Amino acid sequence: MRLLTPVTILMVPHSRTKSVSIQVPVLAIAASACLFLLGASLVVAMSVRAVEHQRMKEKLSYLSAQFLEMKDTMQSLRQAERDFRKLFGVKSKTTVLESADPADTGSLDMEVLREQIEASMRSVTDIRTYIAKQKDLYLATPAGWPVSGSLSSPYGNRRHPVHEENRFHTGVDISVPSGSEVKATADGIVSLAGWTENSGIVVVVEHGHGFSTAYAHSRKALVRVGQRVVRGEPIALSGSTGVSTGPHVHYEIWKNGRHTDPAGYLARR
Repeated sequence: MRLLTPVTILMVPHSRTKSVSIQVPVLAIAASACLFLLGASLVVAMSVRAVEHQRMKEKLSYLSAQFLEMKDTMQSLRQAERDFRKLFGVKSKTTVLESADPADTGSLDMEVLREQIEASMRSVTDIRTYIAKQKDLYLATPAGWPVSGSLSSPYGNRRHPVHEENRFHTGVDISVPSGSEVKATADGIVSLAGWTENSGIVVVVEHGHGFSTAYAHSRKALVRVGQRVVRGEPIALSGSTGVSTGPHVHYEIWKNGRHTDPAGYLARR
């Protein structure tokens, strides 16, 4: 009975119009308050859910973008490794790339994908390092003729044309017209460019990896000590200085401190 007891609500306007009174049972007021609280709770709960949904959406978007980026990286690494393998005929150092098919179901196993990428990058890095070393060795290895001419005296024992006695010839002699350009047969740094008693004007180039070359009996040196030269760059003009019977280039190759037969290097390109 108390819940049904009416409560009078009096509304008094600021103007001169009559006031209005409304009688509402206590039960109706209590029900209205409960409905208000319930509605407010629902609004708050929906707001929280909306915020969480937005956060989850942003996180999913970030993970999806990261996943796609990693898959693109994987495809680039796979293509790079395939190109390297075609160039050098070497096999991959890991089989992980073969199991990571970019056309798979797209599972978001980020840790496995990271491991695959790291393994692929190590493999590609090893190949790049190998290429760099081989290129450096290639550029340091003498190849080809220092001058265009004819071989007049090979490497080895011979009778010296001036002293007329048997001596070991530590290089090869290439007959050419005086003033011909003498070119470096490998990249390196000039360690000698000047006069010596027996060999006349000599240019010596240090190439690294144990290689050095010498070009003797020149008429003129075109380089200076400490200068960097590349294969095919003119370093001297041929002549007949020092102990010589005519214009030619005496060409020597040294490997790890010992002279070696240039014949095998002359045939290289």
